[in-house]
Amino acid sequence: MERRQVLKAGGIAATAGLTGLAGCSSSNPDANGETDTPSDGGTNTVLMVTEGSEYYFDPIGLLVESGETVTFEIDSGSHSATAYKKGTGQASVTRIPDGAETFDSGILSEQGATFEHTFETAGTYDYFCTPHKGLGMIGRIVVGEPGGPAEGSMPPDGEVPESQTIVDQGAVSYSDFSG
Repeated sequence: MERRQVLKAGGIAATAGLTGLAGCSSSNPDANGETDTPSDGGTNTVLMVTEGSEYYFDPIGLLVESGETVTFEIDSGSHSATAYKKGTGQASVTRIPDGAETFDSGILSEQGATFEHTFETAGTYDYFCTPHKGLGMIGRIVVGEPGGPAEGSMPPDGEVPESQTIVDQGAVSYSDFSG
């Protein structure tokens, strides 16, 4: 009798798991027929994290294609996502492609708060968190292929993965980059 109960419970758990996975992979069209799932099935979300005395973006390096939107989301703490474009936020240098639209989320404080930016111009974009830039909270996004003023050097406030590494891997997590 006990074996039958274990098998029944296992079958229920497996069914629930498959149902949950099926729900994750489906797209839900809105009133305009648009879906809430990216065409490649992936996600372009960068978490903004405070963990003890560490402040970071995760992934710290991300590859997207031109026209894709990246969502910056507060995991913990208060952060911004601000492009290195001279005159934007605290940026004293420009480290985004020529002609690219700058971005600055302002400081987001509520867990789960988001900011979205659509990247249209190909190249390498370096960005930072306004309150934690001096502590090395910086990230890099490559749109399509590396290029622009961010290539060949690191941002003035810390290190990010090389653009080609980001292209090769698609994304570089903070933990993989920092060791």
